[in-house]
Amino acid sequence: MTGGKIQKKRHGAGAAGGGCGARLQGGIPFEKSKGQHILRNPALVDSIVAKAGLKPTDTVLEIGPGTGNLTKRLIEAGVKAVVAVELDPRMVLELNRRFQGHPLSSRLKVIQGDVLKCDLPYFDICVANIPYQISSPLTFKLLSHRPIFRCAVIMFQHEFAMRLVAQPGDSLYCRLSINVQLLSRVSHLLKVGRNNFRPPPKVDSSVVRIEPRKPLPPVSFKEWDGLVRICFNRKNKTLGSLFKQKRVLELLEKNYKTMQSLQLAQDAEMGEEKMSADDVALLANMVEDLSMETGDEKEDDEMEMDDADMAGDGAASFKEKIMGILQQGDFAEKRGSKLSQVDFLYLLSLFNKAGIHFS
Repeated sequence: MTGGKIQKKRHGAGAAGGGCGARLQGGIPFEKSKGQHILRNPALVDSIVAKAGLKPTDTVLEIGPGTGNLTKRLIEAGVKAVVAVELDPRMVLELNRRFQGHPLSSRLKVIQGDVLKCDLPYFDICVANIPYQISSPLTFKLLSHRPIFRCAVIMFQHEFAMRLVAQPGDSLYCRLSINVQLLSRVSHLLKVGRNNFRPPPKVDSSVVRIEPRKPLPPVSFKEWDGLVRICFNRKNKTLGSLFKQKRVLELLEKNYKTMQSLQLAQDAEMGEEKMSADDVALLANMVEDLSMETGDEKEDDEMEMDDADMAGDGAASFKEKIMGILQQGDFAEKRGSKLSQVDFLYLLSLFNKAGIHFS
């Protein structure tokens, strides 16, 4: 019910709002384009609140509160405060009417706005039932938020949730999986059938728990994502084949020469560089190619470069350098879809130690 572009053609509109014909008690129609699907099962609402592990000192961020079913449970759970961010002004009015005169209304603050555009306040825990079309950008906006929160318990489209928790070798394992898991620990809590919503969406949902890693991994995210982009461009091709592509070799050689000319061919320094909030925030701009990847997502026409195609001995030598690094770590015949977070970190360290950078 909060934020993001209105995307009418996306299937499985979010879990926060509704479709044609469904109305609130006051006769206000739900808007399908805003992903308005109200969670109506009280037992499920209670389960979500219980799994959040709330404390009396917690400030809870709720995204897309809708008519306030989850909001009410959160306030009555005894937390310090609930900050609800809602895009739809009609829902804001409904919330204010519902909690007017409530003995715990002083604990509720409602912010009308787009959660993807507004500055988020301090919070300890995020509990949200969101429109599915903002799943990817919202996830990474939360992970880039400072100070780091304790955890987020969020309702996602089931398939998106399965991508978040996918492991190497799983069919849904993708850039989204590896990037989210680099920054957080992700666990699947429960699957939620579509009939638990009013009106029911077209797909099932799942509740996921996201716990940001503290501290963040000692790696530059620009470097990390540059490597992961290449490896998941065609995730079922061998790394040896991917790194022989002309475009990839030209990019890496350009970076290599730039670093050398600036005398920044670092050995250990890049390994010691820590990920910053600004570094992580880059992810929020990667919505389209991170949200619902599948297998060999990008059908490009890139060809592998044979030595005869290399312009001069320098280019051929650089290609040999890249292949040597892959062989050193026994990565040449491996595929991105099978590599773990540790594998990617190790491969990145091998490249960086050899003066090869991805940003």
